[in-house]
Amino acid sequence: MIVKEEFLSKLRRYFSLNLYEVKIWTALLSRGVSTAGELSDIANVPRSRSYDVLESLEKKGFVVMKLGKPIKYIAVAPQEVVERVKKNMREDAENKVKRLEQLKGTDVLQELSTLHTQGVELIEPSDLSGSLKGRHNLYNHLELTLRNAEESVVLMTTSQGLMRKVEGLKPTFEKIKKRGVKIRIAAPITKETKNAVKDISKVAEVRHTQSQARFCIVDGKELVFMILNDKDVHPTYDVGIWVNTPFFANALQNLFDQSWKGMKPAENNLKGV
Repeated sequence: MIVKEEFLSKLRRYFSLNLYEVKIWTALLSRGVSTAGELSDIANVPRSRSYDVLESLEKKGFVVMKLGKPIKYIAVAPQEVVERVKKNMREDAENKVKRLEQLKGTDVLQELSTLHTQGVELIEPSDLSGSLKGRHNLYNHLELTLRNAEESVVLMTTSQGLMRKVEGLKPTFEKIKKRGVKIRIAAPITKETKNAVKDISKVAEVRHTQSQARFCIVDGKELVFMILNDKDVHPTYDVGIWVNTPFFANALQNLFDQSWKGMKPAENNLKGV
């Protein structure tokens, strides 16, 4: 049986299987019912490994062992396999989350926090900087930075960026707003951003700008800025820079404040839309 490597690679990614597992599984799918030896020959997998692989696939719900001798295996329908894998992944994720929740208030977390506090005290402020690769990582760090805000947040972004941030960061904006943090957002306001503006207007002041800059300043100290245009880059390759630099962050915020005075409220741009 010949199966393209590209197809096998996709199966490995989707179902979290190793190479031998996808080879044996696809071989069994092509036969319906077969012995370990037959599958080993078809899939070109060492016979000494085929039994271990089939046992693994059985535990994961991909195959069923048929009663009788010689021992044969039956392929489970792919649609059913998808549902089983989803269920297993969901249960595994829930168990991992529970274990992490149990860390709260334990000696382990306290020791980790102590190590981090001691480590940060030894770092020069200018060394608190880093490169953030991939939009997922970028937004995770942006959320962390926002959660630590005490006084102010200024955010300049694109139209698409505004919609993404309202969708992903609105709960964080609401929490820091309750603490009295002042939030200002500048972005190109279009008919596509209408719903996003309405969603966020209760916790942040939004104004229209033609600028395409992408940055966030927290308390005039920390700065996260994106160096690429989000229209021209795939989310996986988006890049941001995080720096803890009161001197530069405060200077950039002063420039933002000057521009802010000339920006029109978002509601003005939405009239008639």
